[in-house]
Amino acid sequence: MGGAAALEKLVPVLLAFGGGVLLARRKIIPAEASKVFADYAFLFAVPCYLFGNIYASDLAALFDWQAIGGYAASAALAVAAVAAAAVAHGLREPREVALRVMAGVQVNTAYFAVPVFITVFGTAAPIFPILLFQVCVLSLVVISLMELGRAGPAAGSRGRQLSRALGASLTTPLVLACNAGILLNLLSVHVPAVVLDGAAFIGDSASPVALFSLGLHLGGLGPGLRGTSREEMALIACKCLAFPLLTWVVCGAVFGVRGEWLAHLVLIAAMPTPQNLFIFAQRYDVGVDLSASVVIKTSLVSLLLLPLWLQIAMP
Repeated sequence: MGGAAALEKLVPVLLAFGGGVLLARRKIIPAEASKVFADYAFLFAVPCYLFGNIYASDLAALFDWQAIGGYAASAALAVAAVAAAAVAHGLREPREVALRVMAGVQVNTAYFAVPVFITVFGTAAPIFPILLFQVCVLSLVVISLMELGRAGPAAGSRGRQLSRALGASLTTPLVLACNAGILLNLLSVHVPAVVLDGAAFIGDSASPVALFSLGLHLGGLGPGLRGTSREEMALIACKCLAFPLLTWVVCGAVFGVRGEWLAHLVLIAAMPTPQNLFIFAQRYDVGVDLSASVVIKTSLVSLLLLPLWLQIAMP
């Protein structure tokens, strides 16, 4: 039931991605142009989307701190496990580790979970606190590591590099837009309707442009599903199986989350790796092919496993 309905809702997603693949394969648009589209989404469209939606939401009605605390604890455990596994397999470069943490723990909330939640629950509101947590906490950690890894050997002491990385992450348009939306919402500052309409207009392009960029890149690369490396399989298993199971156990058994909130959190954790992984990889020039492959394959596996998670999580 849920899987078929979700697939129907995801037709626009498949169209945007497929258009990128087709145009790159036919060489109508060069695959190298995917970097331009990815930068547009990362630096402009996604921040506009986040600002408008956060500012217009009723934040107080969306926060169940017990549930959010349980999800945060699950995510922290998963982050530690993925980072430890990456280091154990010989990865030392901060950007490489950060990319794998994002692939195994962060979820596609805005562009994949929303149609699924609307189909199953009739509302996507429960997703929003997790989206805030991802942007304000997980993305902040990932961006800090990415910026730290990009610093050269002549950039000064490790402490100075970390300070610069943190400063750079806090001034990233993605984080600034999120924090501005929260602050203006809490202070009840009036933002003119024309500004919100403009942000919504630009923000609506974030999902199709990111997917189109991903399609362009994969269309030029031409990877097949058969060529899945062991590392990709491990990340897919972590994202689509281990993380939702961990969330179910930690939130239910440890934090005592029950009913629909537990179902919400498990289903959110079962969502695929976000397109932002590919955008970050493009932006920081690390693991672009790996990120593109993981985004596509976790999307397919998550969709196939959706009926199972609905069966397990629904109260």
